[in-house]
Amino acid sequence: QVQLVESGGELVQPGGSLRLSCVASGFTFSNSVMLWYRQAPGKEREWVGTIGADGDLANYADSVKGRFTMSRDNGKNSFDLQMNNLKPEDTAVYFCRALTPDGWGQGTQGTVSS
Repeated sequence: QVQLVESGGELVQPGGSLRLSCVASGFTFSNSVMLWYRQAPGKEREWVGTIGADGDLANYADSVKGRFTMSRDNGKNSFDLQMNNLKPEDTAVYFCRALTPDGWGQGTQGTVSS
């Protein structure tokens, strides 16, 4: 059974940084492409980025490109999202997702506000 647990969300000021983490269990993590999504209040869930199973390829939404960086440690079954130069519009619940097999975490709230 796929289990994904996110952590690291908190309140941060504009221009600040956050590092979100996702710990996986119940499947072969090193075989799965991993993704981050986010959902802002009153909006549809949107894709943030995708990283390949080996961590060698990554793609980002235009809205976060140059500010967010994904990384993964297949030895620790962990998947991180480093978010820099945060803006109020980055406020959202952030979810990690495994592609193979498909599964979602419960989300972690990141809030950017002064």
